Amino acid sequence: MDDQTFSMRSMALKVYSPSLLYSIGLGAVTPVIAISARDRGASIATAALIVTLVGVGSLVSNVPAALLTNKVGERTAMVAAAGWAAAGLALGLFHSELPLFAVGVTMLGMAGAVFNLARQSYLAEAVPVAYRARAMSTLGGVMRMGVFAGPFMATVAMGWWGITGAYWVGVAAMLLALVVCFAIPELPSRSGERGSARPEAPTISMWGMARKNRRVLCGVGLGVVCIAAVRSSRQIVLPLWGESLGLDAGTIALVYGLSGALDMLIFYPAGKVMDLKGRVWIAVPCLVIMAIAMSLLPLTTGIGMFTAVAMLLGFGNGIGSGIVLTLGVDYSPVHDRARFLGVWRLMADAGAMGGPILLSGMLAVATLGIGIWSIAAVSVLGAVLFGYFIPRSGLKRIGAP
Repeated sequence: MDDQTFSMRSMALKVYSPSLLYSIGLGAVTPVIAISARDRGASIATAALIVTLVGVGSLVSNVPAALLTNKVGERTAMVAAAGWAAAGLALGLFHSELPLFAVGVTMLGMAGAVFNLARQSYLAEAVPVAYRARAMSTLGGVMRMGVFAGPFMATVAMGWWGITGAYWVGVAAMLLALVVCFAIPELPSRSGERGSARPEAPTISMWGMARKNRRVLCGVGLGVVCIAAVRSSRQIVLPLWGESLGLDAGTIALVYGLSGALDMLIFYPAGKVMDLKGRVWIAVPCLVIMAIAMSLLPLTTGIGMFTAVAMLLGFGNGIGSGIVLTLGVDYSPVHDRARFLGVWRLMADAGAMGGPILLSGMLAVATLGIGIWSIAAVSVLGAVLFGYFIPRSGLKRIGAP
C-alpha cells in the first residue's frame, strides 16, 4: 500500500479495534487482581507478588512470542493470544486455589507479549513509512483508552455479579478481540509465504539478532529501557506522594484520572510531529518533561501543586505515546522483523520492571523524595541517549537492512 492509497481509517478494523477490546479486558481486571488474590488467602506481600506476574509473564514470553509470530503470522498469533488471555482470565471466574489463579495471571502476561508484538509487527508491514509514527502513536493512544475505560465497565459489572463481574468483562472483551482478529486480512507478504517458490530469508537466533544489532540496542535500546522505567514508576510515585500529602484515596484517584485523561488526548499530534519532523523531536521532550515533573513532585505541598505536576507528567508521557513502538519498527530489519521486535520488547519490559525495583531500593535506604528524584535522573539519562543516538530525520530508514 502506497502513501496515496493509504488511510488511517483502514487500520480501524485491522488493528485498532482488536487492540481496544484487548486493552479493555486488561484494564477491567488489573485493579482487582490483588483483591482476588487476597480473597484466595494471599497475604498483602503475596498479593503484590501475584500482580507482578503479569509483567513476569510478558518478560519471559517476548522471545517465544517472536518465534511464534514468525512461524504462524501476525493474524494467527493475535487470535491465539486473545484466546490464551481469555483462558487465563476464566480462572478468575471461579474460586480456584491461589496457585491456579497465579497461573492465570501469568497467562495474561504471556498473552500480552504475543498480542502486542504481533499487532506491532502487523502495523509495521501494513503502514507506509510516512504514516508510521502516527499509526504507532494511535495504537498507543487506543491502548490507553482501553485501559482507562476497562475499570469503569468492570465497576458496572461488579455491581451485578461482585468481583467476578470484572473477569466476565475481561473474558468477553478478549473473546470479542479474538473474533475481530479473524476478520483481519492476512498481510500480502504472509500470503506469499504459503507458496514454496518464495526464497526464505536466512534464519538467525535471538542472541544472533541481538549481537547483530548491538550498537542500536546499546544506544537507542538503553533509552527505551529508561523511558519504560520512568513510565512504570510514574504509576507508583503519584499515589505514594499524594498519600504523603495527606490526600484521601478518592482525591488521589481523581488526580490520577485527570493525568491519564490528558495522556490520552495528545497521541495523534505527537505522532504527526514524529512523521513530519523526526522521532527525536518527541522522544527527547517526552523524557525531559517527565524529568522536570518528577523533579518537582517532591516539592509539592498541596493539592493544587500536586495536580499541576501530575498533569505535566501526564502531558510528557502522552506526547511519547507510541515512541517505543515507532523506534522499534524504525530499527527493525525488513526480514525477520518479529525476532528483532522480540528483543526490543524484552528490553522495554526489563525497564518497566527495573523502574519500580530501583524506586523500592531507594525507598529502603532513603526518603520517598530521593526515590522520586532517582527516577527523574533516569529520565534525564534517557533524554541524553535519545538525543545523541536518534537521527534527526524521521522518514529515512534507520534500521539494519
